[in-house]
Amino acid sequence: MNKCNKKYFRTFFLLIFSFLIIHSTFSIATIRYVSKTGLSIPPYTTWETAADSIQKCINICVFGDTIYVANGVYKEQVVMISGLSLIGEGSDSCCIDTRQLLTLQNYKSIDMKNNCLVRGFYVLSTNNLTYGYGIYTEAQTGLITLNKFSHANIGINLFQSSIEVYKNYCFNVKAGIWILNSNSLVRKNLIIMNVEGVYGIRVEGFTDNYYPVIDSNDIENVYDTGIDKFFGSRPVIKNNNILVKYDTGIYLMQSDTTKVFNNVIYNVGYAGIDSYSNMKLLLYNNHIQGKPSSFGIKVGPNSVVKNNVVTNTGTGIGKYGTINPVVQYNNAWNNNINYDGITADTTNLTVNPMIVNDDSTQGELDFHLQMYSRLIDAGDPNILDKDGSRSDIGLYGGPYGESYIYIDFPPRPPVNLTANVDTLIKLNWNRNTEADFSYYNVYRDTTFDFTVDSTKLIASVSDTFYYQTLPSNVETLYYKLTAVDNQGNESNPSEEVGVLITSVENEWKPLNNFVLYQNYPNPFNPSTKIGYKLKERVYVKLYVYDIKGELVSVLVNEIQESGYYEVEFSATNNQYPGSNIKNLASGVYIYQIFVSNDNRIPIYSDVKKMLLVK
Repeated sequence: MNKCNKKYFRTFFLLIFSFLIIHSTFSIATIRYVSKTGLSIPPYTTWETAADSIQKCINICVFGDTIYVANGVYKEQVVMISGLSLIGEGSDSCCIDTRQLLTLQNYKSIDMKNNCLVRGFYVLSTNNLTYGYGIYTEAQTGLITLNKFSHANIGINLFQSSIEVYKNYCFNVKAGIWILNSNSLVRKNLIIMNVEGVYGIRVEGFTDNYYPVIDSNDIENVYDTGIDKFFGSRPVIKNNNILVKYDTGIYLMQSDTTKVFNNVIYNVGYAGIDSYSNMKLLLYNNHIQGKPSSFGIKVGPNSVVKNNVVTNTGTGIGKYGTINPVVQYNNAWNNNINYDGITADTTNLTVNPMIVNDDSTQGELDFHLQMYSRLIDAGDPNILDKDGSRSDIGLYGGPYGESYIYIDFPPRPPVNLTANVDTLIKLNWNRNTEADFSYYNVYRDTTFDFTVDSTKLIASVSDTFYYQTLPSNVETLYYKLTAVDNQGNESNPSEEVGVLITSVENEWKPLNNFVLYQNYPNPFNPSTKIGYKLKERVYVKLYVYDIKGELVSVLVNEIQESGYYEVEFSATNNQYPGSNIKNLASGVYIYQIFVSNDNRIPIYSDVKKMLLVK
């Protein structure tokens, strides 16, 4: 049994034990049963005599009783009593469905009471997502765990309560979990905002005298805000994984000493962490990966920003107002502006973080640092990692991080390889940025799409260019590159480029033809990258179809300059608004490129297949 399971069972049994102790002074706790196939004979103490209604069974219970509920759909509102344990047979098949109940009191599918346990139910609240709660709590304690919630305005409402909300799944809701005037612990929940919702988790308080903990939740496909920290309350927000579709990962309004530690926020549409509050805000060891139109971190003057990583945004780390927040020991990399309005001192870095994988097309995202990353032991020396060493900059550094072994991976493949011909053949490419990068290997063959091996190696260079004299007795030449680090690890090869003889006078020209490459990875799930090369400025359309020929996505539809391009295709977020296909099924898909010149005359097209495997 792992550590998390041990903690969960310990919490569960302590809760039940406390129920029994309190109840023992009044009467003996009873186990009762609910089943669609029971005879419904009170007091429902066997499966044979089980109640056919959950509420019917609750109505004869007292503090400390436990009700087991068999699989089935129970179309009724559930109003708990204090000290009751309500245990369903599993959220896959034990369902409370209140969608058709016009008399639903206060729109609560399950009305929680004090010292209760609710576990193992699939709760469908309402067909109108402007109202309705999956579970509603008010001024209570207890445990809500291993449930599934959908068709609700709010999946779980925690009002003036100290509830542990653990390992629940909210989907098809406008808001996942609302924490109001609460000291609740909300951890390890999965919230998928697959309708246009407002927030994954919202926390607020009428005063600052509330200290909820939001820990290790997975919040995906957020339209608006992943975690919305409104007025009041002093939460600790740590170790959450937030995928943002259009707006903000963590939004923080007025508060005194909110702590935001070790969260990963990626695919940011507007902002990673956004707070214009003048109150104290602590941001440590977060990793934010955005888009060119977004910003990573933007905070007010009394914030402390340390040990964070921000990559691939429009603006990395910025501020509101004229007074500088404390910004130290961060790494802003590959943003259009790394530090905006802030004079970054020498503790802040601008280097390739060398995480294991920040590209979803190359497999599962992994924000652990590689061996030789410059972020190792580069954080605030007054903050220690879990192993007692100086903090790393990034997601797994600091006391809420993780101890792990740094692995030495090969460099990334070189990109944007091009060829030009004058009196010599000249190859150019982009420079690798890994801290342990050493040199490039240049390979050549006379066969298109050749396999790299030692017999084709013609040079090893440290620069980003290579010259070669024009050879004789051949008509075409093709080139590829690999990158090699100080330890001798060699990357996968780059894309291929070629040159050829174009006339009887043996005039050499770059073979910078139009090329549509095979997607990678292939098979893929959930996303893949499609590469293509343009030899000149042209109008490009790149489409994806299903096997029946229905248009699934328009990936490119614009004029582009010559060069190498890659575009991402996601099976869960297609970009064609006219398509009826949103979440793609496993199978074969077709992608096709159309290239036209300035007069919109077609000059190139190609088509390839790719395989989605779920």
